[in-house]
Amino acid sequence: MIVKEIADGIYFMGAMHWDRRLFDELIPLPDGTSYNAYLIKDEKIALIDTVDPSKRDELLESLDEMNVQRIDYIVSHHTEQDHSGAIPDILEKYKEAKVIASKLGKELLKEHLLIPEEKIIAVEDGQNISLGKRSLQFISAPWVHWPETVLSYLREDKILFTCDLFGSHLATSRIYADENPRIYESAKRYYAEIMMPFRNKIKKYLERLEQMEIKMIAPSHGPIYRKPEDIFKAYENWVSDKVKKEVIVAYVSMHGSIEVMVRHFIKALEENGLPYKLFNLTVTDIGESAMALVDASTLVLATPTVLTGMHPLALYAFYLANALNPKTKFVSMIVSYGWGGKVIEQAKSMFKLKAELIEPVIARGYPKEKDFDALNALARKIAEKHKEKGIE
Repeated sequence: MIVKEIADGIYFMGAMHWDRRLFDELIPLPDGTSYNAYLIKDEKIALIDTVDPSKRDELLESLDEMNVQRIDYIVSHHTEQDHSGAIPDILEKYKEAKVIASKLGKELLKEHLLIPEEKIIAVEDGQNISLGKRSLQFISAPWVHWPETVLSYLREDKILFTCDLFGSHLATSRIYADENPRIYESAKRYYAEIMMPFRNKIKKYLERLEQMEIKMIAPSHGPIYRKPEDIFKAYENWVSDKVKKEVIVAYVSMHGSIEVMVRHFIKALEENGLPYKLFNLTVTDIGESAMALVDASTLVLATPTVLTGMHPLALYAFYLANALNPKTKFVSMIVSYGWGGKVIEQAKSMFKLKAELIEPVIARGYPKEKDFDALNALARKIAEKHKEKGIE
C-alpha cells in the first residue's frame, strides 16, 4: 500500500493490485488497478472508502503504521466490494466507528456485508457532517454507476472524493494524474467499460460539479487529479452527443466468407473517405472495442450464421454494445449464411441502441458480385448519412 499525505492531515492510502488482469470476471485489466482509501485526521477521524477484501491486511497494517488509534467515520460512497469489502474488518478493529452511506447504501451494506443497522448513518443529498475544523458535504449521484452512489466534498480543502467517477484502472506508484502520461487513455477505457451506460446521468452531475470550487479530485481507482479541469473536459467530450467520423467494424469469420466481405468493405470505406477501426472478435480486447465506441459514429457487425443465429462472439459483442449504450448514430450488419438463418431477426429483437439501422448486406455462401456491389452501396450509404448529419 502506498501512503502519502496529499494535503495537511489528509492521506492517500492506495492498495496497488499490480497483477490483477480481470475485473468482475469480465473487464480486462492490462495495467492492473488500485483501490484507494483516504484518511482525514481532524477532531474526528474519517476513512473515505476502504479496499478490496484481497487487500484488507495491507490497509490494516498501514493504519497501524500510521498509529491510527481511533476512526470515527467510514464513508461508503458505493457498496461494491472493491470499495466496501474491508469495512467489516475496520469495524472489528475500530469498535467506535460508524459507517456513513446514502439511504439506499445503508440497505445494501446490510444486505451485502451484513453490517448492523445501528452502525450505519444514512445521509441525504447536501447534508454536512463536521469533523472539527473540516466538514464533509455529501452529494447524491445515483447511477454512477450503482443506484446508491454518493460523492463527498471536503469543503475547507476543496477536495472532491468521487469513488468510481473519474476513476481509472491503473496500478502505479505515481499517485497524481499529471505524473502518468497514459492517464487519459486509462480513464477513457474505464469510462467506456463502466460509466458509458450512464452518460446522460453523468452530464447532469458534471453541470452541478462545475459550479463548485474543486482543487483536487480523489477517485477510488487510479491517480488523483490536481488539475480537475482536465478530467472534466475529457468527460464533457465523452458524455456529449458529438461523434467523430469513424466506422467500427467488428467481425468474426468461420470459413472465410465474412473475412472476404469485410476486407472488401473496408476498402469501400476508404474509397468513400471514411476512417475505420477493425476488430477481429476472436482476439479483441473488449476494453479496446469499448473505447472505440465512446465517440465513433457508426458500428458495423459482421457475422456468419451458426444454427440460424449470430456467431456467439458476434452475439456477445452485440449484447455488450447494447449494454454500453454508446452515442453511436448508425448501425448495420454484414451476414453470411449457408442453408438459412434468422440473424437479422435476432438482432432486431435485441436492438436497444438509439441509432439508425442501415440495411444490412446478407450473402449466401461465398460472396458473389452482387454481394460486393451491396457492400460498396453500404459504404456509400454510410458516407451519405454522415454528410446528412454533418459528421466531419
